[in-house]
Amino acid sequence: MAYQYKNKKGVKYNLHSMVVTLKGTGRKQRIFYFSPKVGKYAIDEMPEGYRVIESKRTGLPILKKK
Repeated sequence: MAYQYKNKKGVKYNLHSMVVTLKGTGRKQRIFYFSPKVGKYAIDEMPEGYRVIESKRTGLPILKKK
């Protein structure tokens, strides 16, 4: 079961994580993102040291370091 966040509008979002390769340097970096659907990269737990905030304008959840 993926970690879920319900925004102020009542829409549920699932947390995902994946490692991407940056084009300019070729360095690998882990990214986190929310999606309404559970996908291949869904994760079960909130990563340690992060918290969820919500965009005031759009209501989309954003993962932010504490």
